[in-house]
Amino acid sequence: MCKVIRLALPFFDNFIFKPEEKETGEAFIWLFWKQKNSDYPFHPSQLSDGSIRFICLVTALFQPNPPATIILDEPELGLHPYAIALLDSLLKSAATRMQLIVSTQSVSLINECSIDDLIVVEREKDGSIFKRCKEVDFKIWLEEYSVK
Repeated sequence: MCKVIRLALPFFDNFIFKPEEKETGEAFIWLFWKQKNSDYPFHPSQLSDGSIRFICLVTALFQPNPPATIILDEPELGLHPYAIALLDSLLKSAATRMQLIVSTQSVSLINECSIDDLIVVEREKDGSIFKRCKEVDFKIWLEEYSVK
């Protein structure tokens, strides 16, 4: 998992987990991380929101015993454009082990997908209509909704 995280965060070295038990007997684990070439433990708050989001996505998608389905709402928010391309690869890999439902409005993420990966959701009257588009239909849809 750390190797994958380093693809987007090349300065990242590893996690540090420090178990602690309170006087009440309650146990918890402190999470820190190390930067390459440093022994100083950093707190997660010393990462950007996008970095934390990417780490969380990698953790969710690489679970050793994944759930049957994971639903992600706009997972690309706050990610660097390179991390969005990595995210697409991670999603495709994870989709071989579980069902993924991902909603996005990101042109960058959609551009990484093939037409077979997409289901377009449109609002009609009082409900949502889910459509798998053929390439020719998708081109027409893009003409209607594109800002170009």
